[in-house]
Amino acid sequence: QVQLVESGGGLVQPGGSLRLSCTAARSMFSSYTMGWYRQAPGKQRELVADVTDTLDVYYADSVKGRFTISRDHAKKMVYLQMNSLKPEDTAVYYCNVNVLGVNYWGQGTQVTVSS
Repeated sequence: QVQLVESGGGLVQPGGSLRLSCTAARSMFSSYTMGWYRQAPGKQRELVADVTDTLDVYYADSVKGRFTISRDHAKKMVYLQMNSLKPEDTAVYYCNVNVLGVNYWGQGTQVTVSS
């Protein structure tokens, strides 16, 4: 059963913007921290940003000031607004929620930043 579904990836030029969306299938996810990870070819998956159930946020240093994470509990959605994109942001982006030690992942959405 698919628990998380991402959308919004694509090809964008350097300096451009994209907005990723993640739909959660289960309302219970609203009680937990949700995050966005990314994995570039040949690299490990890394945490980009996350947001707690009380809307506290964390950002990786590499995206601070450029990316904004938000969530809408009522809609069971998590968003990642990405501005001033750089080629090094190219990766597959995954939505994540950890529920009592169990990780749930979306299928991923490709973001490619290239001229």
